[in-house]
Amino acid sequence: MAGLFSQATLDQIRAASDIVDVIGASLPLKRAGANFLALCPFHKEKTPSFNVNPHKQIFHCFGCHKGGDVFTFIQEYENITFAEAVKRLAERSKIPLEIEQHAGQPQTRFLKESLLQLHEQIAQRWQNALANEAAGESARAYLAKRGVAAESVKLFRLGCAPEAWDDTVNWAKSKGYELPLVEQAGLIIRKEGETRYYDRFRGRLIFPICDEQGRVIGFSGRILSGDEKVAKYVNSPETPIFTKGKVFFGLDKSKRALLDKQFAIICEGQLDLIACFTGGVQNVVAPQGTALTADHARILKRYVDEVVLCFDSDAAGQSAAIRILDSLLASGLAIRVATIPKPHDPDSYIKEFGGAAFQRLIDQAEGFFDFYLNRLCSTHDISSDKGQLAVVKAMAESVHKTGSGVLVDKYAQKTASRLGVSPDAARLEFKKAVRSVPRVQSRTEEEQSQPEAMPRPSLQEFWLLKLLLVHEDLVDWLAEHLDLTWLQHERVRDIVSRRLSFNAQSGHSGTADLLTAFDSASVQSLITEALAEQRPIPNPLQQAKDIVLRLRNQSIDQHLSALIQQASNSALTDAERLVILRQQQELRASKNQPLAARADTS
Repeated sequence: MAGLFSQATLDQIRAASDIVDVIGASLPLKRAGANFLALCPFHKEKTPSFNVNPHKQIFHCFGCHKGGDVFTFIQEYENITFAEAVKRLAERSKIPLEIEQHAGQPQTRFLKESLLQLHEQIAQRWQNALANEAAGESARAYLAKRGVAAESVKLFRLGCAPEAWDDTVNWAKSKGYELPLVEQAGLIIRKEGETRYYDRFRGRLIFPICDEQGRVIGFSGRILSGDEKVAKYVNSPETPIFTKGKVFFGLDKSKRALLDKQFAIICEGQLDLIACFTGGVQNVVAPQGTALTADHARILKRYVDEVVLCFDSDAAGQSAAIRILDSLLASGLAIRVATIPKPHDPDSYIKEFGGAAFQRLIDQAEGFFDFYLNRLCSTHDISSDKGQLAVVKAMAESVHKTGSGVLVDKYAQKTASRLGVSPDAARLEFKKAVRSVPRVQSRTEEEQSQPEAMPRPSLQEFWLLKLLLVHEDLVDWLAEHLDLTWLQHERVRDIVSRRLSFNAQSGHSGTADLLTAFDSASVQSLITEALAEQRPIPNPLQQAKDIVLRLRNQSIDQHLSALIQQASNSALTDAERLVILRQQQELRASKNQPLAARADTS
């Protein structure tokens, strides 16, 4: 599980990241005895069942059974990889990672940290300009005209770049920044053939672009004047910390809503997204400065299984919805399309009709291929042969990309109905089109091949696991008397085996070792559940003896049942049947024997 990170580094980060502090920064924790409780962030509940154990440095939810250590919490809560969780906790604790200490890496890391600091400071400078300076008057007036609330201005950290060629240049000099670094950040531009610089963002309303952690990594600036010769938006160029094809505007603020709602609304612009937030619809993101890419789709797949495209009602917006089909299909995302009545976009629609009305439009969004069929029929003359053939060809090519025979047949029939032709004729045309259409491979096929979750262990095996993990003084006794073949639950057997192995090697340092030893979330959950359970165990040694004895006898009973079934075979000789009978007698006698130390424990 540690991957490229050394165990020493993981231990150092874990020790510096108290789980109560880390989780408490995201959830309101209430003390309950020696532990803390909260409403679980991973499922909906009214009574707190999310338990944080500061002594063991673990969490466990008794409702949805998620559990783990501080790395697991960040990984699950932020919906990121283990490596990303390690990096975030390392940054939080200001601990350098060994993985980044190879040749050239320290310089790269220093550059990124410098760029992040620069972006954060210029964001604050532009926020102040919008809020307090005369240079921000036109931006304040624009926001008031657009009905952007003060709370939204603050939440999204909107700012204003003054109308000057050298405001950022002079600001950077005053802060001691080297201008080549500011140029590399995309904030200023070197004048061609000269050593002088000028500002990239001038006289614009500024939208800070943040990564999933909420760190400012770029900007988008909207022009405030009516000059048609100037681009409406200017965006940061790609930098060491900003790749536009991998960034969503607003994701840092909407990711919890995405997980809760299980679908994402994709809109086109920053003001549309801000209007959605203001209207109470928060499971929304906007691609930043580019069309939706395959990387965008993969990022969304970490949070949701479905997207609703909500682009402008004009032709350009509708065409944009069609262009991103391949990227979404490749990620395995289901797709719907919400149509905003003309002449509105999401921003204007919410301003006029309210957030609840917009939510109803989202709820009523039609499937992508129904939307596409309607658009094709509205943009082609379906009374003509040429128009009908164009509709059939376009529909066939799009639907075949799903690789679903059910959808292909469904939309062949729907297309036939819209065009007034026979379903068999439409199916034939769809079949012709498939030869030239490559199937978009969906990641859901890989996901479907994953094994199903294991059933829960028996009460006896769970309590044995709890005794083993909670009472360290029982480990030696269990190592001598427990035969792992007596355990029926695969994951319990794996955990017990690993714990006893640690004991034999004298290398066990506690819960952290066990959690780190397993990649499986279900195994980690079983460990944390056993540790988080607070019921006291009277006379734990006697409890362990009783449980192990019952497990041994259950194993004997299973062997007896197998022998009885074997003896019923009419093809057995008398000698073979006699051997089986003797085995049964020996097993029955062994049930009456007390537990003894195993012979192979040396």
